[in-house]
Amino acid sequence: MKQHILVTGGSSGIGKAIIERLSAEGFHTLNLDRQAPAAPSANEHHIPVDLLDTDALKQLLAQLAQEYEILRVVNNAGMVKPDLLESTTIDDVRTVAKLNIEAPILITQQFLPAMRAKKFGRIVNISSRAALGKERRTAYAASKAGLLGMTRTWALELAHSGITVNAIGPGPIATELFTSVNPAGSPQTERILKTIPVQRLGEPSEVAHAVQFFLDNRAGFITGQVLYVCGGMTVGLGTAA
Repeated sequence: MKQHILVTGGSSGIGKAIIERLSAEGFHTLNLDRQAPAAPSANEHHIPVDLLDTDALKQLLAQLAQEYEILRVVNNAGMVKPDLLESTTIDDVRTVAKLNIEAPILITQQFLPAMRAKKFGRIVNISSRAALGKERRTAYAASKAGLLGMTRTWALELAHSGITVNAIGPGPIATELFTSVNPAGSPQTERILKTIPVQRLGEPSEVAHAVQFFLDNRAGFITGQVLYVCGGMTVGLGTAA
């Protein structure tokens, strides 16, 4: 059976950087994303799926469990839907939670039997610095804070099986989406930069480096942790993420 790392939302942004890093390390990856990557990485297999379609996702996961040995999972796909509290709808909250919380649960559940059988597993959840609080992020912050709670809970439940569960909390990262909304040199971008102690945006590759660390065979004594890749913002400065 072929051994692969499963990554959700790997066709762009942070997810793409994660797959590129894993490919550089010689790993084979399964990229679950609605859209195909513009330039697939070496050893990447893109599988189109809408993670909001629970039935389709369950069917695909069962098929993948039969075809591949998946002992490492990166729950990266996420959705924001920013709005002020008074304008946040319950439908928005449910949709965001369906992608940011429900999908990671279903995906992780599917591959636990294989991890337990091998007495080895690595699960990395991509949360956000916004889990600590950020304006216009009621639905998103709630879901990402929930993901951190799940990370710690799973770490305790699975530690005896040799399975580690950790999270990454990115701050402002220069993805295509971020830079399209916050162009270089714009007043808004300059305001964000002033809140970052290192005085620059993070690169997707820097998040990918942290993910690779948690996925490593040698990271077996690290579990239930959240690593903020945020340029020092979580020390106490700024509110942008």
